[in-house]
Amino acid sequence: MGTMGAGVLLAVACYPIISRLAPAEFTISGVTYASMGIYWSVLAGLVAGILIGVFTEFHTAEGRRPVTKIAEASTTGAATNIIGGIGVGMISTVLPVLCLAAAILTSHHLAGIYGVAIAALGMLATTGIQLAVDAYGPIADNAGGLAQMANMDTEVRQRTDKLDAVGNTTAAIGKGFAIGSAALTALALFAAFEESAGISVIDVSQAKVMTGVLIGAMMPFFFSALAIGAVGRAAHTMIEEVRRQFREMPGILEGKTRPDYARCVDISTKAAIREMILPGLIAIITPVVVGIFGRLDMLGGLLCGVLVSGVLLALFMANSGGAWDNAKKQIEGGQFGGKGSDAHKAAVIGDTVGDPFKDTAGPSINILIKLMCIVSLIIAPMLL
Repeated sequence: MGTMGAGVLLAVACYPIISRLAPAEFTISGVTYASMGIYWSVLAGLVAGILIGVFTEFHTAEGRRPVTKIAEASTTGAATNIIGGIGVGMISTVLPVLCLAAAILTSHHLAGIYGVAIAALGMLATTGIQLAVDAYGPIADNAGGLAQMANMDTEVRQRTDKLDAVGNTTAAIGKGFAIGSAALTALALFAAFEESAGISVIDVSQAKVMTGVLIGAMMPFFFSALAIGAVGRAAHTMIEEVRRQFREMPGILEGKTRPDYARCVDISTKAAIREMILPGLIAIITPVVVGIFGRLDMLGGLLCGVLVSGVLLALFMANSGGAWDNAKKQIEGGQFGGKGSDAHKAAVIGDTVGDPFKDTAGPSINILIKLMCIVSLIIAPMLL
């Protein structure tokens, strides 16, 4: 209701603003467009964003068929759980990408490349409610953790689990909005890059361009591998620290000794900062290196590749991670054996795989796309 309400308010507010402030007609690249084309471009981006949220909710919400199928697959082991989650994540990219494609074609027809940028604005104009629902997930999750640590009634924990399941879905919706807007924004930045570089056509039949496309398509996978590997290394260090504390301070398990929480927080914080240095540098340096050695044609191909593969990979990881998490929640709610069953143990493994997907690598890719586009745009005049 909040998302729909924000969309209606935007649609109503934009009409008088555009009709009064925008010129009746404007020309881009020799084509003349009407001011109402701007308004309909806003609506195209807005509708695409809302539909992405709806489709994300379908693929990640507890009780929906995709999540139920993953929960059911958990009854035969962790392998089938992971296979089911990967399948759901892959198929969940279809409808959002079709929505993005429709928004791009519609807005470009109505107002040219400016319309595409305005469609991105229409999608991002509901950022307030998207940030709110995105923040809801961690709040509900931490409430459940507090309930468990305080040894509250089982009924309280069951309620917080329900809230947490909703939070997983709202978080996935927020990530879908982020990557969708990144795709539209990157397309507008790509047009600006073409203008700055003086390129009118990027011909994929040229060896340089295709090389750039392949390198660009590889970048989100390389970036995600570094991010997921960072989670694994930090988790290993954290587990070793917890084991050390249990071994050296046996009173922890008896409730007589207070654990060294600060040490664990320190491990996580330092790893988060240290491990992201290399991925960040790669995102900045790659366009520079490709531009120097392959010039503008290869750099244009690089941007095409990172945009296409990045959008798909980000949607896949965000939705598969949310679906794995809610499949676990569904089992904990009493289905397919309930908490403590073999199905639950398999679902926990799937959820552990999904966490770095949906919380680390997936959300980071939209930043990778925008950063590489902006760096390319900045260096383009130097490569002429």
